[in-house]
Amino acid sequence: MPIRAGSSASASAARTAPTLREVTAGPRPGPGIEGLAARIAGLGRWRRFGAAVGLGVLASLSVPPLYAAPLLWLAFPGLFWLLAGARSGWSAFLTGWAFGFGFFVPGLYWVSWALTVDPRFFWMIPFAMAGLPALLGIFTGLAGLGFYGLRRAGWGGPLALAVAWGLAEWLRGHVLTGFPWNLIGYTWVGWLPVLQGVSVIGIYGLSVLTVAAATLPATLAGPRRQGFAATAAGIALFAAIAGWGAWRLTGDDGAVVPGVNLRLVQPNISQADKWSGDKRIENFNKQLAMSAAPGIEHVTALIWSETAVPFTLSWEPEAQKALGSLLPPGALALVGATRATPYGTEPLEAWNSIYAVDRAGTVLATYDKAHLVPFGEYVPLRALLAPFGIEKITAGSVDFSPGPGPRTIDLPGLPPVSPQICYEAIFPGAVLDPATPRPGWMLNVTNDGWYGQTSGPHQHFAIARTRAVEEGLPLVRAANTGISGVVDAYGRVKGELALGTAGILDAALPAALPETPYARWGDAGFWLLLLLGLLAGRIGRRA
Repeated sequence: MPIRAGSSASASAARTAPTLREVTAGPRPGPGIEGLAARIAGLGRWRRFGAAVGLGVLASLSVPPLYAAPLLWLAFPGLFWLLAGARSGWSAFLTGWAFGFGFFVPGLYWVSWALTVDPRFFWMIPFAMAGLPALLGIFTGLAGLGFYGLRRAGWGGPLALAVAWGLAEWLRGHVLTGFPWNLIGYTWVGWLPVLQGVSVIGIYGLSVLTVAAATLPATLAGPRRQGFAATAAGIALFAAIAGWGAWRLTGDDGAVVPGVNLRLVQPNISQADKWSGDKRIENFNKQLAMSAAPGIEHVTALIWSETAVPFTLSWEPEAQKALGSLLPPGALALVGATRATPYGTEPLEAWNSIYAVDRAGTVLATYDKAHLVPFGEYVPLRALLAPFGIEKITAGSVDFSPGPGPRTIDLPGLPPVSPQICYEAIFPGAVLDPATPRPGWMLNVTNDGWYGQTSGPHQHFAIARTRAVEEGLPLVRAANTGISGVVDAYGRVKGELALGTAGILDAALPAALPETPYARWGDAGFWLLLLLGLLAGRIGRRA
């Protein structure tokens, strides 16, 4: 039922929740946007649920690979009006949950694609398609509940939603190992001048500002002057960020590390064939042949993707020598492969690793992945789940062990490097070792072959690019099936191998920038924005 000023129904509802009129802080000016807002706020239970799901789907079009940022200026006012009409905290939670469910189903459908590689896991596809969005929707539900407790009249309402949303995203990135995928701020990877803001406030901070600016037009349902001022302020904020970002991007576009030449190898081996017993040697030899293409004599670092060597390299000295034999004097091979305790030892331990191999085939250093993928690289609560036939979907029966965490590795002929394996690159502020000197570049190796020609690899590459802007460091990314690329410290792609193609990429290593504010202070800017949002919101009266 629509909310009507002065009606007995609205007077009764006011005992449990504010009317839209209170939330937008003004008398009803007549039909138009306020009429639309009132109809949305007054939707019944199931229509409210359906509208929230639909608005979430609309918001999902803003993240990579579509980058349809203007749609957020439709989705979040709609969510705001739905939450404004919530009659209880439970209603607000369910509304936020439904929005999140609609946002995550199209945004994360590609996760279920990994379950098509092995027929044993087909039965899990519906659970991945709907179950993961349902779980992640708890965090957007908490954002709705937070808004219900924080909401203020006028400008305070959109600011309350931005604060609640930002805190919910931060929790999603940290609770139960964290999964900060498709944060709202990643909308701006396709709009590089705006993305430069993460060098100061990080991706969580950019999400807060985005939700605030996108929700401020909801105040147009109240007094027109106030609504136009709020909307204009949001637009002006992002115009200022874009202007500053455009100025920042005028930095030296061609600065590189002298004497460092990279060769990235993208073999495009399907996941079904990658670990096939009769094709492992063939896959290894294919990458050796690709690596030896003309120009190898100029290469400083040869880089292969995650688990590119399809066997335990620490057990295969001949394979190490085969890698070394490719290299010119002074060069290194940085390759992804499993590592394990010596053959025959008990208990056997294994790690998902990066090896640095020199021309003699000697392993100079290794990095072990620390942030493992649940059910992909290990089975959480294995003792409880094993009786139900729950296994990890990757090859082998042994769970991977986690490494110690971010490391800076010094290698001859290269600047110090901070390695990341696969989705370790998605965690803001957790890609560098704070106990060691700042590295000169970041290396991300991954195997996105699990996800085929879906949006997942595009999103993964976009997220990794954001780490480069935050830290002010170039990022080199080698992927089995793509997307491989070299990204400078501003997030600009200097060279790329497209998804689903095989090839090599020869590129120079872009130079690092001075330490960014985010690299120095981490999420301090994000927490400051939350505090300012709370304080600014409290200026208006409580709705």
